[in-house]
Amino acid sequence: MTLLRISEAARFLGVSDDSVRRWVASGRLSAHTDGTGRAAVDGVEVAQLVKDGNNTLNSSGDDGVPSSARNRFHGLVTDVVMDTVMAQVELQCGPFRVVSLMSAEAARELGLEPGMPAMAVVKATTVIVERMERAEPTERPERTERADG
Repeated sequence: MTLLRISEAARFLGVSDDSVRRWVASGRLSAHTDGTGRAAVDGVEVAQLVKDGNNTLNSSGDDGVPSSARNRFHGLVTDVVMDTVMAQVELQCGPFRVVSLMSAEAARELGLEPGMPAMAVVKATTVIVERMERAEPTERPERTERADG
């Protein structure tokens, strides 16, 4: 069983640590303890939570517009650089920076400017997935008594 620390699960889900703790308290996720004694959750349960669409950042479209694109990231426009033909639009979507190149005409029609909410909709024929190596949990250091003078 792959155990994720509360903070790891929160980062993968794009929610706060407190949200994951509430899900554990309510029984949506099972409580575990990792090798260092820290609170943890089962990685398979976290994955199932996402598959079931029960997290707060459901990736399915919520605008009612049918689309074959399934990867939707809610975010905030942080920068728009535009010339006469092309625009580069930067969004902050949770912990992720997403940059899109589009026609300047499209950026103008959407009225994109820093500070406004937007959604990055990603449709790709190739997505490369790399395995993230995790450091093995280390044992807690032994507590030593301090001898004062």
